[in-house]
Amino acid sequence: MDFAHSERVEALCRRLSAFMETEVYPNEATYAAELAAAADRWRPLSIVERLKGQARAAGLWNLFFPDPVRGMGLSNLDYAPLAEIMGAVPWASEVFNCSAPDTGNMEILHRFGTKEQQDQWLEPLLAGQIRSCFAMTEPAQASSDATNIQAAIRSDGDSYVIDGHKWWISGAGDPRCRLIILMGKTAPDLPDRYRQQSMVLIPRDSPGVTVKRMLPVLGSDDAPHGHAEITFEQVRVPAQNRLGGKGEGFAIAQARLGPGRIHHCMRVIGLAERALAAMCRRAHDRQAFGRPLAEQGVSIERVGQARLLIEQARLLVLRAAWMMDTAGTKAARREIAMIKVAAPAMACQVIDWAIQMHGGAGLTDDFGLAEMWRVARSLRILDGPDEVHRYQIGRMELARHRPFAPNR
Repeated sequence: MDFAHSERVEALCRRLSAFMETEVYPNEATYAAELAAAADRWRPLSIVERLKGQARAAGLWNLFFPDPVRGMGLSNLDYAPLAEIMGAVPWASEVFNCSAPDTGNMEILHRFGTKEQQDQWLEPLLAGQIRSCFAMTEPAQASSDATNIQAAIRSDGDSYVIDGHKWWISGAGDPRCRLIILMGKTAPDLPDRYRQQSMVLIPRDSPGVTVKRMLPVLGSDDAPHGHAEITFEQVRVPAQNRLGGKGEGFAIAQARLGPGRIHHCMRVIGLAERALAAMCRRAHDRQAFGRPLAEQGVSIERVGQARLLIEQARLLVLRAAWMMDTAGTKAARREIAMIKVAAPAMACQVIDWAIQMHGGAGLTDDFGLAEMWRVARSLRILDGPDEVHRYQIGRMELARHRPFAPNR
């Protein structure tokens, strides 16, 4: 395994870091003030729109997209340090058109969409002209098992009719959201549970699509991105709006979630690095019991342990990225499951220590640590809970050590 970055990636890292230093970090206060003053918290913020124009002009656009013509053509391993740099600020990925759920939606439109679907939806997404969302999770089902979903996609002549109830639909509150990619059942009675599902492309303004509410996340509305609960009642779309083949919905979801999971883990490492830096600054700045916190044993030990945890998670993420690039997403499913457990848990711990170092101030919004913790904690459920990933890891490990049957 060689995790060394190419000269091209190193150059991109320098350019991206410089943009973050000169444009993104100095505007975090502007972002917060604009959001606090917004009459409509779901409207795009002008500071983000301005930075998006600058990022595109600087050639820092669609960094995640694997197509070398319409994106950067980077591998997963190439993209890892870039995602980490962007991840230091929770909203920064959008500036570079690299934010979820659009990234995952663009990838599956690229891989499974028809030419007509790509022209209608992928091209405007790549251009940053529209946003999209992904509707899979359901409030009435244990969504850790994706075969549980009950949304119905019924064929009716040259159309599909959709009925269902979905939630945690990220980005659906954004007025620029024009596309919903929905996973539902087209063959609920098929014996093969993994072939019952299909995906359809639903224009956001279709009759029968109703946003019931925007969901709170640990006391925050998570605006202006947010997560919606939506009902679909007799929503009709043309049959050509099916994405991929009938019964391929589960496979497409897995193809989408693999890269999505690794992107989340890459970004949360950047978040943890920022929390560690804040913890160190606070340790130097504050005194208790007659000496700086940075000279007290518990502080030194926590800083050291945080560095260990971050480096371990980063190496695991790089290995997963390398595996995806060299052997494919399916072959890397164990590594992907491992990072999905390890990286958010690491970030939760490091951010928690940073909050503790800041005392009461860490619980406020003054240092951004509370938001960081909400992001990291959410990731322990998003794209599959820890328990499911650990179960998968355990099954694969047990299979590797299955006892040999004696010769007879």
